[in-house]
Amino acid sequence: MSQGQPTASIPKHIAIIMDGNGRWAKKRLLPRFVGHQKGVNAVKRVVARCGELGVESLTLFAFSTENWKRPQEEVNKLMGLFLMALQKEVAKLHENKVRLNVIGDRSAFSDDIQAHILKAEALTADNSALTLNIAANYGGRWDIVQAVQAWQKAHPDKPITELNEKALSEYVCLAEQSVPDLLIRTGGEQRISNFLIWQMAYAEFYFTDELWPDFDAASIDRAVASFQRRERRFGKTSEQVSTC
Repeated sequence: MSQGQPTASIPKHIAIIMDGNGRWAKKRLLPRFVGHQKGVNAVKRVVARCGELGVESLTLFAFSTENWKRPQEEVNKLMGLFLMALQKEVAKLHENKVRLNVIGDRSAFSDDIQAHILKAEALTADNSALTLNIAANYGGRWDIVQAVQAWQKAHPDKPITELNEKALSEYVCLAEQSVPDLLIRTGGEQRISNFLIWQMAYAEFYFTDELWPDFDAASIDRAVASFQRRERRFGKTSEQVSTC
């Protein structure tokens, strides 16, 4: 795919489940954490390529609400890697005009991580080249529950019967951004694992056996090329779409 391709054919919002770090390391007889470290390099490559393609939003599933169930040593190292990325990578994002946005329940993170998240978001708030959303301690079911609670808090005098899809969509995470057009999952699994389950109602899915540390610009191009071959009907017939 050439970098000069019209942006009209590029998904506005790409979401990625970054799977396979541990298996990448295991295949090389390395500790699982090495796979996570290599996964950070893949993030850098993908962010750069999405910026080149003109993608508006990129949402990465970094740590789910279920990931706390992993061995404590691995969780601790993942938290350390998250903090290190916030400390060392944000300046580069800012230099490239990338806006960083973290979604999920931050209350479970250390005070240090929470402080660095706020600092990074404030630094990059006015950037407009690409919005990079990091889903950390995030779950799609949690997102819907918190959206209902936020709606009720904003409308204490309204009965729950007045809550509809349009109203709720204003309170889920990423409400101010376009919904994902394309979901990519690496690592060979074919499920969405409680990721953006409200927002991805009409997303196109792309599954690949590539493990996340191996994912690169060419990998993104293949996923986007697959997306471009899809007919997106949104409930209409092919004939209706063709006349639009």
